[in-house]
Amino acid sequence: MTNKPLVRAALLLFAGAALAGAGYFAGTRHPATPVPGASMNPVATTASGDKIDAKTGWKVLYWHDPMVPNQHFDKPGKSPFMDMQLQPVYADGGSGSTGIKIDPGLQQNLGIRYATVKNQETTEGFDAVATTQFDESRSGVVQTRVTGYIDRLYARAPMQRIAKGAPIASLFVPDWLAPQEEYLSLKRGAMDSGLLEASRARMRALSIPDSVVAALDRTGKPQTHIVLSSPETGVVSELNVRDGAMVTPGQTLAKVAGLSKLWLIVEIPESLALTVQPGMTVDATFSGDSTQHFKGQIREILPGISTTSRTVQARLEIDNAALKLTPGMLMRVRVAAQKSVSRLLVPSEAVITTGKRSVVIVRNNDSRLQPVNVTVGNDVGNQTEIRSGLKDGQTVVASGQFLIDSEANLKSVLPRLEGRSAGASAPEAASSTSDAPTYETTGKVEKVTPTDITFSHQPVPALGWGPMTMSFNKPTPDAFPDVKPGQTVHFVFKQSEDGYQLTKVEPAGGAK
Repeated sequence: MTNKPLVRAALLLFAGAALAGAGYFAGTRHPATPVPGASMNPVATTASGDKIDAKTGWKVLYWHDPMVPNQHFDKPGKSPFMDMQLQPVYADGGSGSTGIKIDPGLQQNLGIRYATVKNQETTEGFDAVATTQFDESRSGVVQTRVTGYIDRLYARAPMQRIAKGAPIASLFVPDWLAPQEEYLSLKRGAMDSGLLEASRARMRALSIPDSVVAALDRTGKPQTHIVLSSPETGVVSELNVRDGAMVTPGQTLAKVAGLSKLWLIVEIPESLALTVQPGMTVDATFSGDSTQHFKGQIREILPGISTTSRTVQARLEIDNAALKLTPGMLMRVRVAAQKSVSRLLVPSEAVITTGKRSVVIVRNNDSRLQPVNVTVGNDVGNQTEIRSGLKDGQTVVASGQFLIDSEANLKSVLPRLEGRSAGASAPEAASSTSDAPTYETTGKVEKVTPTDITFSHQPVPALGWGPMTMSFNKPTPDAFPDVKPGQTVHFVFKQSEDGYQLTKVEPAGGAK
């Protein structure tokens, strides 16, 4: 009799081992079926411990119930708050969906515009600033070769605009009278050609122009006045005489700076000095009118580096035949290399820079909008280079009214748009919270706070909800003062931007 308990214990131990082995064999031959309510999304864990959603390939930060977003879970499963599966939150900001659908009316209200991602041939280069200067090689000097007096001064002050060939001063030269009279006397005396030619040579030596000698032969009247004219179209940069002043040979009366051609002095950063070579193309625009372009090629790199701005100056000549530019103007230039490179470009306004990343809103084939992280490169005019994240031919949102400039706005505006688009598909959808549809059910009050009330409520067929326990926002902290925990009430609620908000709470049965 004393051995029976020992025998019974041995048999139980053997039976347990046999059942464990059978279970292991069955488990290896036939995988276990998922537990009802468990997540159907397979999750893989990397060697570093990161959780990867096998369906999307995205890294999962945590799982949460969208109705209670502040509560995080480290694995998938059924929500303890509602009759639904926990949703993953991804490291790249994705939501597991393929974008949001926006109704056409909202697109029009937001002023959404679209642009196509294009692969274009552009030239390597950089942006810089430049200033216009007088082309010193085109400056003209007005001098006299004779002794005389200013009979009339046409140019009145420095920086006066003047056209090519316009008169600057009329000069009276008394020393011209005697050689001209001598020439006329020899001509009237029918002297031989040798004497006449010698007289002409004497007049040329006295700087009498050939045009005056020709007029002397034609009219027979000596001339003692000569008009000095402008050699260039531009401005009188210097004026050194006045009316009635005496002038001597070699004296400079005025200087004229031409405007038909100007120098453009480009300020090149010291870090780029070695990459700039003569012959590189420059496209310049004036800040006052960006539609006007002035192009040229770098002619020379000026020696020396500015100690204040740490820049090297490059000089080129630009055409100003229309006289639209004046010296001293500040220009924005694009210095381009001679070799072109293929780049993927989007409008610069399509790129949202949050401070931590750069995002572009992409329009998918099904017209849904989805944020995509991109790596940006250099700006090319009003377009930005995209080095990764987009493909040629994709459609992106390029609307200044729609784009936003902070990470917080980026995270808040897309769910709002998604909520708006989802509501637009239902007959009860409205454009404001006050017109939102209402829902009602019955439940037991579990908790009351100044901001919300928690109910264990019955199903809400209109929303597809089963029985659950969840919190609803109060419109004001002092709303529904008579509601106490433990009461069974009938309540009405509607959807708002912050969740679901109560509009009415009354004891079950309708009594107030």
